[in-house]
Amino acid sequence: MSHSSYLSTIALQLTNINRFHAHLPSFCVTRLVAFRTHFHAPPPYSRAISHSAHQRDAVVFTETLRDCSRRGANHEILALFEEMQSSGLKPDPCAYPILIKAAAKNGVLFHAELIKTGHDRGKYIRNALTYAYGKYGPIGAARQLFDEMTERSSADWNAVISGYWNWGAESEAKRLFDLMPDKNIITWTTMVTGYSKLKDLESARSYFDRMPNKSIVSWNAMLSGYAQNGFSDEALILFNEMTSTEVVPNETTWVAVISSCSSRNDPRLAESLVKMLEETRIRSNPFVKTALLDLYAMCGRLEMAREIFDELGVYRNAVTWNSMISAYTRNGDLIAARELFDRMPQKNVVSWNSMIVGYAQNGQSELAINLFKEMINEQLITPDDVTMASVISACGHLGALELGQWALDFTTSNRINLSVSVYNSLIFMYSRCGCMNEAKKIFSKMETRDVVAHNALITGFAAHGNAIEALKFFERMKDENVQPDRITYIGVLTACSHSGMLDEGKKVFLSIEAPDIDHYACMVDLLGRVGKLDEAKRIIEEMPVYPHAAIYGSLLSASRIHKRIEIGEFAAKKLFELEPENPGNYVLLSNIYASAGKWREVDRIRGLMKTRGLTKTSGWSSVEHDRKVHRFTVGERSHDLSDAIYEKLAEMKTKMKGAGYIADKSSVLRDVEEEDKEEMVGTHSEKLAVAFGLLVSEPGTVIRVMKNLRICRDCHTAIKMISKLEGREIIVRDNNRFHRFTDNVCSCNDYW
Repeated sequence: MSHSSYLSTIALQLTNINRFHAHLPSFCVTRLVAFRTHFHAPPPYSRAISHSAHQRDAVVFTETLRDCSRRGANHEILALFEEMQSSGLKPDPCAYPILIKAAAKNGVLFHAELIKTGHDRGKYIRNALTYAYGKYGPIGAARQLFDEMTERSSADWNAVISGYWNWGAESEAKRLFDLMPDKNIITWTTMVTGYSKLKDLESARSYFDRMPNKSIVSWNAMLSGYAQNGFSDEALILFNEMTSTEVVPNETTWVAVISSCSSRNDPRLAESLVKMLEETRIRSNPFVKTALLDLYAMCGRLEMAREIFDELGVYRNAVTWNSMISAYTRNGDLIAARELFDRMPQKNVVSWNSMIVGYAQNGQSELAINLFKEMINEQLITPDDVTMASVISACGHLGALELGQWALDFTTSNRINLSVSVYNSLIFMYSRCGCMNEAKKIFSKMETRDVVAHNALITGFAAHGNAIEALKFFERMKDENVQPDRITYIGVLTACSHSGMLDEGKKVFLSIEAPDIDHYACMVDLLGRVGKLDEAKRIIEEMPVYPHAAIYGSLLSASRIHKRIEIGEFAAKKLFELEPENPGNYVLLSNIYASAGKWREVDRIRGLMKTRGLTKTSGWSSVEHDRKVHRFTVGERSHDLSDAIYEKLAEMKTKMKGAGYIADKSSVLRDVEEEDKEEMVGTHSEKLAVAFGLLVSEPGTVIRVMKNLRICRDCHTAIKMISKLEGREIIVRDNNRFHRFTDNVCSCNDYW
């Protein structure tokens, strides 16, 4: 029987032999604890031996502390120290390095006691204190200890160099590294890790390549640096180099490599890696399993990810839960994600962010905001910049300016970091709420502006039809050496389209090195807007990529505006092939026919919809009031202020008729009575929303309306008149662009 097995048997029989141990002198107990450590006997053995001593002295306690330290049982170390204090015993000086390490940030509190007892000069004690000050601060105290040392070991140099890296002091860490007489593997690895944390992978790799000798820890440091900074290709190449050496990958290696594969989202690579992993015995490690779970989740293999999640059982940690929740949200399965979120035993800020971001990115902005409110009401977790960026973006999607401003106030009052992503979300939110001046102010405040910030502002101007500003910031972007991406060009081309600036749009299009299908779609939309439908059709026929539905959708919309029925029929036919289940295409073609009085064709299209089981997408419009979004549908009568809203509608209708308003009923079915037709268009959701806005807002203030579909022609005409009659600025954001109504004029110039 092995020594370990023999001692395991002893441990199980401790209850029967405790009486014997109780009579052992202290030196025997000390030897038994040391014996247990040497042969890795179960922890209960040393605890029982230690407690069985007739009278425990400092030596017994110290040996037991050593045993706990080797096992990493810091909580037991601190409990033993408290027991020593209650027994009136002082630790042996050699126990202090163990206590300092176990106490983490409180370890430096032992310094005063050591000075008082005169034990602060011991080299191991000073090294432990240097590490503690280097890690938890102040770094100046670590440096003072280092400077006072008459003899410095490699461990002392490593402690202070590591400390400077912990506090981001690259220059001093490098200076000490250059001064260090005898560098070891730990020293070199510390430099690799330090530069990796600064995201300076070039310098990290330079130190790694210059290392005289490399351990598994060195390889893992460089691999982790690549993996954590998104350099997946470099990580995989380095791993391939590593496998050609005699160094055997361990759990940390595999976690870094698997993480790199996750970021690549490559199922074939994932399968190849899993096969390699199956040849080892490492897979049962919980950290590796968690990395595998994330790998499968990122590759869309949810069943495999869930299988690993269930296998982990009690070994699930916050990372495991968060990975699984994020996997479900990425796949659009918000119900499964919320079920896991609600079951999660202990949530951290990443857990809340995973669910809030999941809601926001899947079009459930109200649920994202409601969950955020739940988060802050519980007061258990403090939101961070990721939380606020998601919440502010959700407010933008809803067009909820008051909520967005509340979220910003919460961010500043709670001193949450205004990161680049928060600034970008604020630009997006203000743009989507129709406040381009505020968006510009946020943009100008940013010290560092990335491509996302420029895109948010440019696409904001595009949605408002302000090509002059969009082009100005496009040029400014290039002056700041920020490389435009495909989103940038889509934004600029859309701005040119909404402004009817054909020549400028063509110039931008020709400047794109490799235009993709969405850039062609923008050009088709631009040509359609200015009435060049034949040229738009020719581009579609000659473009090097196969057109998608959005391209034919733009052509169909242009056909409605310019009354080109034959082009509309061509576009609709293609759309029926590409999107046979999209009712919007049928409705748009039906409206084109209705406007032309071709009722037989209207009946045919409506019959086709009925045969295919399609119904028109329900339109709704919303207005924010008192940080609450009020939503209306056509003929809505369930609102608390419904009676007052309809009274306001009747009042507006009377005023508009006096000003020459005639309802546009051209798109209403012909078998409806004229009076009913007028009633149908008169209670459209956008009119109800405007009436509500007039009721609840102060005179002279801006009314903001969000609509999920394109605004209809009658509502467009009506709201123009209302803006003049009521002396209000009314901003309507439909699913295509912004309409800013003032004094009977719309910013879209009646083209949308």
